[in-house]
Amino acid sequence: MSATRAALPPRQREGGAGERPVDRGRRGSTLLRHLAVLLAVGLVLVAVSYAVEPFRNFQLATVAAYLCATAGLTVLTGLNGQLSLGHGALMATGAYTVALCQNAFLDRGLTGGWLLALSLVAAVLGTVAVGAVVGVAAARLRGPYLAGVTLAVAVVVPALAVTFDGVFNGEQGLSVPVEPPPLALGAYFPYERWQLWLSGAATLLALLLVANLIRSRYGRTFRAVRDDEVAARLAGIHVARTQVLAFVVSAATAGLGGGLLAMLAQSVSPGAFSLTLSLFLLMAVVIGGLGRLAGALWGAVLLVALPDLTHSVTELLTLSPAVAQRLEGNLPLAIFGVTLIVVMIAAPGGVQGLLSRLGRALLARWPARRS
Repeated sequence: MSATRAALPPRQREGGAGERPVDRGRRGSTLLRHLAVLLAVGLVLVAVSYAVEPFRNFQLATVAAYLCATAGLTVLTGLNGQLSLGHGALMATGAYTVALCQNAFLDRGLTGGWLLALSLVAAVLGTVAVGAVVGVAAARLRGPYLAGVTLAVAVVVPALAVTFDGVFNGEQGLSVPVEPPPLALGAYFPYERWQLWLSGAATLLALLLVANLIRSRYGRTFRAVRDDEVAARLAGIHVARTQVLAFVVSAATAGLGGGLLAMLAQSVSPGAFSLTLSLFLLMAVVIGGLGRLAGALWGAVLLVALPDLTHSVTELLTLSPAVAQRLEGNLPLAIFGVTLIVVMIAAPGGVQGLLSRLGRALLARWPARRS
């Protein structure tokens, strides 16, 4: 027995059979910890839904929908190092899938709240198929070439909705029929609260899966490929397969987010998933903090808060209607750009990185103050 192997704990000296119980224990504790956090956040979300007005419930539901997309983009760009400018198109794929499924159910006279769950599952599967195709192409490209391919996806997918207007109804888009809240909740149960519950439940489930994926061996291979592809390949990691898997996971969450947005708006059109949305998603995860799910949350909040901020700014200024409309259309991108520059200079780790540093600094000073 070698000195290195003799130094291992007894359960690990026996090879793979001795290591598996330890790994299963760690995975089990991680899953239980994530489930506990999921339950706590869900209870807080339900309590908040009763405490705020309907419009705020709708905004929180929209944050949850965007969080699906930003979480997936965090996995792809922050953990695996692949740049994507086409996530708005992946969200459009999920949104149109939900619209087509819901209208097909309505045409056949099918009703029931469970049909929306089927439509969301179909949206995830459809987007996974698209993400796999794009991911195989992306695994062969690097740098600006990869950005160019995903940029083409962001332009082509919304254009397909206009080209095949017989199916997607062109620029007018499609309506998304959604069942009202169950009667068991009461005749006057606010619809916006029901939307928040649906969107929050779907998002929390997606985050649970993504969080466990990040803490698993797949998350470690994502980081290894991001840090050094050559070293990862020498370590026995299949780099192309890992990159395709990261793209598929990111596409699945983006499709779910797009489907939730379609449910919330009860309509879908190409204009809602333009190239600007893809740029906003990428800048949001960078500002929030790349590689961190908490950073994805900050990015989703920024995506929802920015339109309100823009509207407030235009209301404070005395402008003609034409100038106000033009400003309101371009101001969000300008604010995002300025915020991105400021964050990259002041806090390269994003908002979550800055908060983490502040938290560590406070914890470091706490024992000194107590002593």
